[in-house]
Amino acid sequence: MKLVNLWISLILYIFSGQEYFKTSLSVLVDTKAVLTCPPVLWPSVLVVTWEIVLRDKPPCFGAYRRDTNQTTRGNCTDKRITWASRPDENPALQVDPVAITHDGNYTCQIITSDGNFYHEYHLQVLVPPEVTLVQTEKGTAVCKAAAGKPAAQISWTPEGDCVTEQDPYWGDGTVTVQSTCRWGGRHVLNVSCSVSHLAGNKSLSIELDKGVRTLGFPGSDLLIILCVKFSLLSVILVFVGFIHFQRTNDCR
Repeated sequence: MKLVNLWISLILYIFSGQEYFKTSLSVLVDTKAVLTCPPVLWPSVLVVTWEIVLRDKPPCFGAYRRDTNQTTRGNCTDKRITWASRPDENPALQVDPVAITHDGNYTCQIITSDGNFYHEYHLQVLVPPEVTLVQTEKGTAVCKAAAGKPAAQISWTPEGDCVTEQDPYWGDGTVTVQSTCRWGGRHVLNVSCSVSHLAGNKSLSIELDKGVRTLGFPGSDLLIILCVKFSLLSVILVFVGFIHFQRTNDCR
């Protein structure tokens, strides 16, 4: 208990000098993020602390005390968040691998004999969406950017009569964006959807109506095919009837 009180006293001790830096950092999911502390003269360092505030989780901290060369952690259970190396050599923090749940604020505080120095990071985890483009009916296409973070933006070439909807995945922060576009009454053969996202852009193209014919026939084509089949059937019936009539006469 005395040790904890000593840590708190050192962390809360206010010096005359103070510098504060803020950085917004976007990191791709499943990669490694390294967060550095403010540059200071190491001989003047007394204590280094990292305070971590993640979404929907209580704050936690990690600290290093230079005079005793000791480290401590408070309420931090995620083993993917660690010191990047030995804190007496480099007090940087690393997150490896980065997950969606690592969205949040990370603050390094260095207490020195010359003052306090802070570097706060707002970490945003990027998740690239899965992009698909399909034709649902004649003259209509659907472009979907599924489970991306943040939400993607969809545009069409050429422009049509489009409706865009968003469907958030509650709990993990990802969003599915779906755009349905129609070119009714226009002679449009090829269309492209472009998906813009912080994790990278992607463009897909499709030839309208070609895919639909592999699933079924338009009404006019179907009518022609039925007429041809009916005509062939009629010819066959007449031919069979003629042969039957001839055999009947021969028997007489």
